[in-house]
Amino acid sequence: MKPTLFEVMRMSRICRMALVTCLGSFILVIFYFQSMLHPVMRRNTFGMDICCRKGSRSPLQELYNPTQTKRPRLQSGSDLLKITQLELSNTAILHQMRRDQVTDTCRANSVTSRKRRVLTPNDLKHLVVDEDHELIYCYVPKVACTNWKRVMMVLTGRGKYSDPMEIPANEAHVSANLKTLNQYSIPEINHRLKNYLKFLFVREPFERLVSAYRNKFTQKYNTSFHKRYGTKIVKRQRKNATQEALRKGDDVKFEEFVAYLIDPLTQREEPFNEHWQTVYSLCHPCHIHYDLIGKYETLEDDSNYVLQLAGVSSYLKFPTYAKSTKTTDEMTTEFFQNISMEHQTQLYDVYKLDFLMFNYSVPSYLKLE
Repeated sequence: MKPTLFEVMRMSRICRMALVTCLGSFILVIFYFQSMLHPVMRRNTFGMDICCRKGSRSPLQELYNPTQTKRPRLQSGSDLLKITQLELSNTAILHQMRRDQVTDTCRANSVTSRKRRVLTPNDLKHLVVDEDHELIYCYVPKVACTNWKRVMMVLTGRGKYSDPMEIPANEAHVSANLKTLNQYSIPEINHRLKNYLKFLFVREPFERLVSAYRNKFTQKYNTSFHKRYGTKIVKRQRKNATQEALRKGDDVKFEEFVAYLIDPLTQREEPFNEHWQTVYSLCHPCHIHYDLIGKYETLEDDSNYVLQLAGVSSYLKFPTYAKSTKTTDEMTTEFFQNISMEHQTQLYDVYKLDFLMFNYSVPSYLKLE
């Protein structure tokens, strides 16, 4: 029996509805996978998913989609406005290049999603959280972390502090004064990693290493480091060490320190101390997408850019002051003069990912095999 006209029309409507439903589902699947592959685009879509504060924009929005009205108005025409926009554009491009460098290095060194290990709470202990301004800062010792911790205490102190430099350095390093990401539940961690602006600061790896050595092994007041590490280094690396040197550990030579770092036994015993641990191992940039990567070499500009994105630059500036004891490139060069070619090569291999990931060239003073 042939179907009636009514039945034909009914079947046609059903087919059209099924087709529309399938097409809609297909489009949703495409959008889903695009959002998974392009997290930055997902953050920016209609300004959703990243703004949790009422009446204001999050730092992530300001980074990826700057507010036009926040750019300064000009008194005479549009020339200066164009310059300001160009500066903002150049800054955004610079930080995009730094993000891309990290991504490319992770891929090139086979740190792909399939090989990523699951981060533990201990891996997140360096990530300081600012709930009010939706910031996450991974601190790296010997990269202005004392001043950045001071700034984070001002941001999270609810008015208790106004000037970062009023906070004593030892108080800035008290763990209870700042909240870190490992103190949250897994859903809370995931929410913050997804929605907060994440940043860190890096430094030329060997300059940072020399800075750590000078601070921890040449200053007489650092007796805890002398006892904890100095005595071990002297015992392992110095032939015919005196009983006093073995007991105090306060006269470690830089050559002995390097030999200790490249000794395979060292990291089999325990992880490096945070002051000479690689940034790669402290902040896990192949597992955590950092929105901003500041550099010690451009510390003031990069720091104040973070504060601008957080909307606090009108009343809070990153503290800068000249230190005569600051470790320089010239000092670093001098320290490496007595390091053998073999040890230089082995030490570079330890810090190679930091050099590549943060776009630091091989130092000219190195004599690599």
